[in-house]
Amino acid sequence: MKIHFLEPEFAVADAVYPDDMREVKDQGFRTIICNRRESEEDYEGERAYAEAAKAHGLEWVSIPVASGEYPQRDIDAFGKALDTSATPILAFCRTGRRAVHMWAQSRATSPQCNIPDLLKAAHEAGHDPQPIKDLLGQ
Repeated sequence: MKIHFLEPEFAVADAVYPDDMREVKDQGFRTIICNRRESEEDYEGERAYAEAAKAHGLEWVSIPVASGEYPQRDIDAFGKALDTSATPILAFCRTGRRAVHMWAQSRATSPQCNIPDLLKAAHEAGHDPQPIKDLLGQ
């Protein structure tokens, strides 16, 4: 599990598993957002994850999305989770890419968002900023 902070109270990770929830908690996270779908190959299913998260006192939020398919309702739900969930927050999917894309799209709707800073944060976390530019119409 590789964790990269995009904001002081928000980070993304590649694949997280139910057995990782203790480490997530020990690293100080209070909420975990999952962007994985039930149909994914090595995903153990939301129930196993949610139960493990709750067993370690973590708030669990599930917003499953397919790579490249980001409905506005899911972007809005992600933004709401960022704004209302206990921090710090860790979001994950299989590689971290969907979590980064959801973060970028939800943050870009704010008039206070500085797109160059957003792209820089994604790049520093090891994610190619070009697909994010494309998603944001930049």
